Amino acid sequence: MTFSVDVTVRGYELDTQGHLNQAVYLQYAEHARWELLRAAGLPQDKLLADGIGPVQLEVTVKYRRELRGGERVRVTCRFAYGTGKTFTMEQRIIKEDGTVAAEVTGVAGVLDLTERRLVPNPQGRLAALAGNPDLLTG
Repeated sequence: MTFSVDVTVRGYELDTQGHLNQAVYLQYAEHARWELLRAAGLPQDKLLADGIGPVQLEVTVKYRRELRGGERVRVTCRFAYGTGKTFTMEQRIIKEDGTVAAEVTGVAGVLDLTERRLVPNPQGRLAALAGNPDLLTG
């Protein structure tokens, strides 16, 4: 299942060329990731209470089409797990007409906030805490 959240491009997010500033694409992706965790029953305070937090280890953005103020976009988010301590996040920022404006991919993990090390089996750790763990698997 791919989770998504809708966002409207705001005027103050534009650069001098009148399109969405490149750093804001990352903010939209971050927003979608936190909304996915929240929808799965993992708001930030619950993660902190368990002594863990998600961390981004690598991010790649491929800009496909410009976005302008007032445009509405859908930001998708999907976690893809392997067997190690990290997992892949696949995200797209999609315009209302279906055009992909950007693709954001990354490697992430779950950090033990006391040990400052990645936890083994991040999928299992998150699913054990989640109220709706099905949202965490894509």
